[in-house]
Amino acid sequence: MNENRAKNPILTNVSNRHIHLSKEDMETLFGKGHTLTKTKDLVQPGEHACDETVTIQGPKRAIEKVRVLGPLRKQTQVEIFVTDAIRLGVNVCIRLSGDLAGSEPIKVIGPAGSIDLKEGCIVAKRHIHFTTKDAEFYGVKNGDSLKLKTEGERGLVFDNVIARVSDKMALECHLDMEEANAAGVKNGDKLFIL
Repeated sequence: MNENRAKNPILTNVSNRHIHLSKEDMETLFGKGHTLTKTKDLVQPGEHACDETVTIQGPKRAIEKVRVLGPLRKQTQVEIFVTDAIRLGVNVCIRLSGDLAGSEPIKVIGPAGSIDLKEGCIVAKRHIHFTTKDAEFYGVKNGDSLKLKTEGERGLVFDNVIARVSDKMALECHLDMEEANAAGVKNGDKLFIL
């Protein structure tokens, strides 16, 4: 086992449901010429939470106040939980962020208009961002499937945690809120790669 993994835990942040917007979809939802209002920076460089929220509508129900994250992207992506998918009535798949081809359609409603996405709704696969230097230190390669151990009363081992290596990112693990709650993990907790 890599000693660096045992001695150096990874900072974890918990992801709530959210949406990344393309420029075109943002203007449809919020009005032509609208710019997103940043409320706080996130750990990943250049990424931030915005004031703006939308409603997502499935065949069964809607979920309101879904937070928009910036910056704008090439394609709109909605990230929800497994229980959200049941509530909305969508058959969503678990995927890495950005892997949207053939993903679930969903309706997104904003204050100025709505869009019917033909694809773009996913449950995000749990993952750890590494810089190249961090990946070397922990002995991982881009795309590796890792095990991540939590501690405490609800401690468990997460399997299939994907390594995402890029020098545009910062070292950080992303779990969604359902996964984190199951293990009693909070923002800022440190978990160990096995």
